[in-house]
Amino acid sequence: MNILVVSDTHAAIDRAEEMYRRLSEGMTIDALIHCGDHYTDALKLGERLGLPVTCVHGNCDGQMTREVQVLETPAGRIAVTHGHTENVKWHLQNLCYLAEEYNCRCVCFGHTHVPVNETVAGIHLLNPGSLTNPRGGSKPSCALIVATEKNLTATIVNY
Repeated sequence: MNILVVSDTHAAIDRAEEMYRRLSEGMTIDALIHCGDHYTDALKLGERLGLPVTCVHGNCDGQMTREVQVLETPAGRIAVTHGHTENVKWHLQNLCYLAEEYNCRCVCFGHTHVPVNETVAGIHLLNPGSLTNPRGGSKPSCALIVATEKNLTATIVNY
């Protein structure tokens, strides 16, 4: 299962559509994860690309409480959250707790606009960054998850 992961599109989805087209030239993209800011972008992308979407609201959508969606994959469960209620600008430990709470092996999040692709305490933490408004010296980016029955791998893909 190949999953395109985007976040923090902020009403500009052209680059996300372009990245889908680029990536789908060499593989089938099976699903889309959108980690918030803006929720309606996720719905539009899913419709335009013909993909099932797992998405959450972000702080710019007015979401002030924690929202978590879970995607079942051949490699296990993936939690999706925006991250603002987990204080991801300061540390990633709360994402590990969230993964344990939802019995997930991976957490996809956004909010910081800075890509993260690391494993902490056995939990894969993935922030695709932002294609439209990167921060912290990062480049515009998204991510690709490949989930098989034996493995889950993630790659940050620069625009």
